[in-house]
This record gives sequence, structure tokens and C-alpha cells, in this order.
Amino acid sequence: MDEDTRYEAVRSRDGRFDGRFFFAVETTGIYCRPSCPAVTPKRHHVRYFATAAAAQGAGFRACRRCRPDAVPGSAEWNVRADVVARAVRLIADGVIDREGVAGLAARLGYSARQVQRQLTAELGAGPLALARTQRAHTARVLLQTTRLPVTEIAFAAGFASVRQFNDTIRAVYAMTPSALRAAAPGTRHRDAATTPAAGIPLRLAHRGPYHSGAVFDLLQREAVPAVEEVTGVPGRRTYRRTLRLPHGTGIAAVDERPGAPRAGGGTHPGGWLEARLHLTDPRDLTTAVQRLRRLFDLDADPYAVDERLGADPRLAPLVAARPGLRSPGAVDPDEAAIRTLVGPAAAGELVRRYGKALDAPSGSLTHLFPEPAVLAEAEPAGALGALAAALADGTVRLDPGADRDAAHRALLALPGLDAATAAAIRVRALGDPDVAPPGTPVPDSWRPWRSYALDHLRTAGELEFP
Repeated sequence: MDEDTRYEAVRSRDGRFDGRFFFAVETTGIYCRPSCPAVTPKRHHVRYFATAAAAQGAGFRACRRCRPDAVPGSAEWNVRADVVARAVRLIADGVIDREGVAGLAARLGYSARQVQRQLTAELGAGPLALARTQRAHTARVLLQTTRLPVTEIAFAAGFASVRQFNDTIRAVYAMTPSALRAAAPGTRHRDAATTPAAGIPLRLAHRGPYHSGAVFDLLQREAVPAVEEVTGVPGRRTYRRTLRLPHGTGIAAVDERPGAPRAGGGTHPGGWLEARLHLTDPRDLTTAVQRLRRLFDLDADPYAVDERLGADPRLAPLVAARPGLRSPGAVDPDEAAIRTLVGPAAAGELVRRYGKALDAPSGSLTHLFPEPAVLAEAEPAGALGALAAALADGTVRLDPGADRDAAHRALLALPGLDAATAAAIRVRALGDPDVAPPGTPVPDSWRPWRSYALDHLRTAGELEFP
């Protein structure tokens, strides 16, 4: 996009560009999302940035009206497969907080200097700056939705010290942590529902329309007992599941009914899904949120998808009937791969026999899905044993930073795993938006959204679900 396009998006408060770029106003020292409802600044006072981290690095603080730190992520990082996109996905998953820049670089197969150079050149910020922005957002959520002590929040958000935490919050929000907590809407009316024991309430933002019904239909059809459940009636359902996280475990609940669109005008501002997280360790908040976002495909760009697929005569009526249809991913790529291979019924049996029981069950949610290493030892024969062993020893990598083509080749090399299963794993576990199963004739005009095109056909009953 050139500057004319960017400024027009700002002038019209166009929510389609939220997350694709940020703008800052030199006279106020504030940066915003394009759909910010504030008065449009004069063009010569505006600067543009590829990321919130780049805007913060240039000395701008986040707008308190549009909360640019809470914008949906750019769909570009899900589409692209290069090292920058892989790095962004890993940083979002909290890898730098757990393993540092050296760990990020090792996962990508590059030196730390190369990663720093490539991210800075394209995004205007290096890996530490991107992680710092993410920590600040996590801290704001914890400050404004829980009663956790400020000191605990500092370390839960990934900061190395309370001083670093205080300095970052002041720099990003121009407020102290205590003032930021006091400024949260409804602060005076908080009750026990905001305590850690009751979970952390969240709004999982998305851009544009979101066809939640098809996503919840799929989750209900695939739900594995003891690990997942879907309750309620269509249009008012709640999806709940257990989570295995880096520092502990969690239980997530996401409501089908969408939140109200954001106020303040603008074009297609989008909305959110209401969610709640119960975590044994609050340090897992960032990772848990990002994994839910991948499961529900909340960083997708429905405008780009619907525009391309809606131009196809076969797909046009399907797109018109279901605008904003998503292509769900997974909270745990290894689990998704195994479930894709064996199917829901066999997955339930694996949980019953080898799943780890939660220390504190929640209703029907009692177990975690068994880890690959456990399955490799317990079920060493056949395709399941081969896949579980390959996931356990790293022969097949499906994490957010995995090279999709390399992972696909590794899957195809496993005994008993056919091309159709590998393609299905690539869609769900790796979140690839452009996959066509072998033997399914798909026109090139559907690229780079073939996964979405096939989801439209399946949802309409024209193809069977794998």
C-alpha cells in the first residue's frame, strides 16, 4: 500500500486495514489502528508503521480509544511461509519469553543476527521489540481483568523484572500499572468474577464478518470426550476444552455468540468472541490466547478471502450465504495431527487409555490429550506409532515456526500415512490457507485461499469432511 491508500483508510476509518498497518500522529505522540474513531489528523502529521512495536520504538504510545495493541494480527503471517512469517508466529506463541532470541533463531535455522536483520528490515522492529509489545498487551489484560497483584502480573506477562515492567507500561500506555488498572471500564463494579479462580475474561477480536456457526458445528462434530465439549443450542453454544501449556494446564471456554461490533463508526469494524481462560500459571496467558486465535482462525482477512472466492461462479452463492467463513486450525498441532490420522472415535479411546488426568477437573473436562511420546511408547505399531514417534523426536515439526513444505515432506515419508491425510494435517495443524487434497480438482483462481474454498464446499454439503 502506498501512502495515499493508507491515508484514505485512516480518513474513512476502514477496519479492513486494522492490523495491516498502524499510524501515528506526530503532534500528539499517539499511534492508532486505521479505524480509530478519533478526529482524522492532518496528513502531514501522520507516520505509518508495519507493526505496533515499530510505532512504540519510534516513541509513540498506544491510543486509549482504539487500543491498537488489541487489534487482530495480520493475516499475512498465516499466508506467508518465509522466515519472517514463521518468526512472527513463534513470537506470538511466546517463544522469546521461554527461550530467548537464541531459541527463536535456532527454531528457524538462522543466526540471531540474521533474524534481527530480517525482522527489522521488514517490520521496523526486532524480535525483542515485538515480544515487548506482546508482553505489554498481556500485562494490560491481566491488570484490567484480574485482581492479581501487580508484581505477579509483571512476571506472568514475561517481564524479567518489575522495573522493566513499570518502564514498559509507562512507555506504551503513558500510565503507571496501577493507573492503567484503575482506568479499566467497570473497575468500580468488579466482583468475584474477576478473581483468578474464576478465570480471565477475554474478548478475542476479529476483523470483518465471522461465520461462527460453521466453526462451532465442526468443533461439535469432532469433540473428543474428556478433552472437549460443546454445550448449548446453535447460535448460543459454548466450546470448552483442556489445554496443555508451557508452564501448566488450562481450560478455555469460547462462546459462539459474537460480541457487538466496536463503536465509533468506520467500515466493517469487526467484533469479537467472548472467552474465558482458567490457567494454573498466568505466564501461559499469551500462549493460550494465541492458540485459541489459531483454532478459531481469528486473524484471517475475510475481505480478501471473500473477494477472491466470491468471483468464482461456483463459489459465489456459497460465499454470499456464509460471509466470513473461517478455516479452523488447532490449539495443539501434534494433537491435531494424531486426531486427523485416527478420527474422533479412536481419539476418544486414546484419551481414555493414555490421557493425563487434570489435577482439578472441570465438569466433563477431565483429561489432557496424550502426548506423542506417550503414544509412541504405548502404541508403537502402525501409522499411529510412526507419526507419534516422529512428532516426539522432532522428525516431523508442526509448531508455529515449522517450515510447511518440509513438514509435509516428512509426513509423506512416514509409513501408513497417505497424501490426503498429510494434506488435512497441513490445513489444521499448520494452519495453511492454501491446501487442496490430492485428487480434488481445484482451479488456480482459488489461490491462495484453497483451504477456505474447500471449507465452503464442505459446509454446503458438496464435499465430505475428511
